[in-house]
Amino acid sequence: MLDTRPLLLQTDFPAITRAPLDTLQVNLGYLCNLSCTHCHVNAGPNRTELMDRENIDLVLDFLKSSEVRFLDLTGGSPEMNPHYRYLVTEARALGVNVMNRCNPTLLMEPGYEDLAGFFADNQLIVIASMPCYEEDNVDKQRGKGVYQNSIAGLKKLNALGYGVEGSGLELNLVYNPDEPVLPPPQQALEQDYKRELLAEHGIVFNQLFALANMPISRFGARLLAKNQYTDYMALLRGSFSEANLGTVMCRSLISVDYQGYVYDCDFNQMLELPLIAVDKPRPHLRDLSADVLAGKPVAIGEHCYGCTAGQGSSCGGALA
Repeated sequence: MLDTRPLLLQTDFPAITRAPLDTLQVNLGYLCNLSCTHCHVNAGPNRTELMDRENIDLVLDFLKSSEVRFLDLTGGSPEMNPHYRYLVTEARALGVNVMNRCNPTLLMEPGYEDLAGFFADNQLIVIASMPCYEEDNVDKQRGKGVYQNSIAGLKKLNALGYGVEGSGLELNLVYNPDEPVLPPPQQALEQDYKRELLAEHGIVFNQLFALANMPISRFGARLLAKNQYTDYMALLRGSFSEANLGTVMCRSLISVDYQGYVYDCDFNQMLELPLIAVDKPRPHLRDLSADVLAGKPVAIGEHCYGCTAGQGSSCGGALA
């Protein structure tokens, strides 16, 4: 696969310093039941990398010793890790809010029929990938039949109260464009999603997160193969907004890979740009204390223009 990493390491992107740590994002592994064309972690059914119990216990130890308010679980499909439910229940027992980045088709897979109920029982914040409200676009990006299975999974969540006003169960959807363009304005797109999904399927949700695709891994390889990389980077750089620098996710989040190594964000994780806020060549979670991070620098590259272009982009959607 073509690799954009060598093109991204040298940059004139502005320096960023860290704020107090609020969110621990943990990649539980690259195993997934789908292989999406835009996936920046190259997840798929044949990946075998999964976080083991020892590192999951390190995650829990870190939560116990810090004031982190959110545990953000991602993958792949994080729920496919055999220690997933142990981690969730222990983290919730600590009073930590758990965000689960969910591929809604997994809720319909054999062996995962009770997963939606587990979400509800533990009051997880569910962030479900749904790259479009139109069937053709979703199936083109994620595979034939994915749209209908996603709709079925979202209906399952709705039936438990997710996304329903007053239920206390939060359901957010995620949009990614499948082309080298910036996402449209998030607020207007959210209104379109809510209107179409309600009218066509009776589905409701809380918020839509519109994310820009980073020029790395699988999407980066596509850009190079189609000779679109230079134009896409010109778009990102030309759309840079300094106002987004104050709220980029890497200021208040750290990303932990399936082996326990620590990065400023999951994009840096995939580019193997380790956390530089501590004096270690490749920091591991066992080396880290949350209280030493504030005011320290963030490792940057050309891909950082993707988070600051236009309305901005983060794991929580638009910044502006």
